[in-house]
Amino acid sequence: MINQNEDLQLVTFQLGAEYYGIDIMQVKSIEETKDVRAIPNSPGYVEGIFNLRGEIIPVINLHRRFHLTRVLTEEDDELLRGFLIIRLDGMHVAIIIDKVSRVISVSAGEIQPPPQMISGIGAEYIEGVVQRDEGYLIVLDIDRLFNLRELEQLESIAR
Repeated sequence: MINQNEDLQLVTFQLGAEYYGIDIMQVKSIEETKDVRAIPNSPGYVEGIFNLRGEIIPVINLHRRFHLTRVLTEEDDELLRGFLIIRLDGMHVAIIIDKVSRVISVSAGEIQPPPQMISGIGAEYIEGVVQRDEGYLIVLDIDRLFNLRELEQLESIAR
């Protein structure tokens, strides 16, 4: 649970039409799009794997996981598309993002409880919502993105 008096640093990114944030402490790096090798018989939301400096990283397509449409990007925005490498249950996982935004600081008190449903993403995956001038930012709880069985599948893919 978040201490209401602390400030959080969030890595923000666009996925479909919405903006999301993940606690910077759970992000290892942001990488440019790489060649991904498909894995036969993997879950539908697994795009495949790629090699990041000698480490095999499973690539997750949250568009498929959450049934989101990819955002159409301008040619200049292609440079902002890539992978967010996150720490998940002792392993690294890449999630495909449409556009990296920036790192922002928010007070934990600004984070409101999630509504029951936001753009197809269930509230169980969301830490909360932050109201911003340009709209709202959905703060993802990456520890709840996958159940134990799915984490075991991801771990076996990375081996």
